[in-house]
Amino acid sequence: MKKEPFVTKEQIEEIVKTYPTPFHLYDERGIRKNMKALRDAFAWNPGFREYFAVKATPNPYLMQILREYGCGCDCSSYTELMLSEAIGATGEDIMFSSNATPAEEFAYAAKLGATINLDDFTHIQFLEDTIGYIPKKISCRFNPGGLFQISNDIMDNPGDSKYGMTTEQLFEAFRILKAKGAEEFGIHAFLASNTVTNEYYPMLARVLFKLAVQLQKETGARISFINLSGGIGIPYTPDQEPNDIRVIGDGVRRVYEEVLVPAGMGDVAIYTELGRFMMGPYGCLVTKAVHEKHIYKEYIGCDACAVNLMRPAMYGAYHHITVAGKEHHVCDHKYDITGSLCENNDKFAIDRMLPKIEIGDYLIIHDTGAHGFSMGYNYNGKLKSAELLLKESGEVQLIRRAETPADYFATFDCFEIGKKLLGQDENCH
Repeated sequence: MKKEPFVTKEQIEEIVKTYPTPFHLYDERGIRKNMKALRDAFAWNPGFREYFAVKATPNPYLMQILREYGCGCDCSSYTELMLSEAIGATGEDIMFSSNATPAEEFAYAAKLGATINLDDFTHIQFLEDTIGYIPKKISCRFNPGGLFQISNDIMDNPGDSKYGMTTEQLFEAFRILKAKGAEEFGIHAFLASNTVTNEYYPMLARVLFKLAVQLQKETGARISFINLSGGIGIPYTPDQEPNDIRVIGDGVRRVYEEVLVPAGMGDVAIYTELGRFMMGPYGCLVTKAVHEKHIYKEYIGCDACAVNLMRPAMYGAYHHITVAGKEHHVCDHKYDITGSLCENNDKFAIDRMLPKIEIGDYLIIHDTGAHGFSMGYNYNGKLKSAELLLKESGEVQLIRRAETPADYFATFDCFEIGKKLLGQDENCH
């Protein structure tokens, strides 16, 4: 698969007249097209709902686009709950799944009427002690342990994951929750990350559907939804074929009709909590080449760094890079593409074959629409960039301004040194 950017050099040159690099740019047309495809793929299930994983791209403007298609919000922290409430998501619009959860977060989720997904058996009593009751609708997260395999390929290692309950704990949890007044139950599981195969969801569905039948039979709990969570990935490298969400949806449907329908559970709703699949390919980081270095290797230094995109530094993750305007040039130069942090792992690419890069060239770093901006931080006092939306009309909208030194020093504002720093920033503008 050839990776083509959704923005041209000419568009970038126009954008930077108003918004200097680096910036994250999102493709509204791509986001909407993808959301429609997901909705159509699961249209066979009347109760289907996508709860967008807010952690992936916590921007209210992008969340509101998804809300137009009926998306809920998958939250895992206090501020994600705040963000969801701010765009009008409350009650069953929110799925709250967290771990090692502080009491105030459970309390806020309950106040909003969110569906709470318990990560651990001990959280049953903790939740009841915190809010004074057990909600009538509740979910539990399942971890089967061992390895999760498709054919002979190991997809992930749930047994080494901190999430979810064992099989025995799950059955006991349902019995206790039912005795404490719960009336509607859900099952949730996340067994593999960033899978680029159409088989993952149907395989996971089979595990959860069989478990649901057994749980309902043995505990008497009425299971109203099964949450397949996330895990559907994207092709970061050009040699990977993207998932086909329609094939995936049809695969889940066949397992549903094979396992749940004969058990009299044909009214169970299917939920998903996708983040990377929803946004990843529809965002890019645009940065400018500002330095070159010729020592034991050839280096191109950019005005972006791991603060703007930490996946390569943190995971060694591959992100494809296009040199704007040189899409069809021969890739005959080998570079390390770096940022300016005082860390040697601050590299977007290592030994990457690219066209010859000149100072001032714009680099488009692909697939940063999920876990890109959101994982940013302020190491070395670096400031987070702006987020921009490339609208269907071709116009560009600012959806988050770039940080300023005043933002960085804001938490010192109750100290004299902070007032001095903030005053310096005001004088600089």
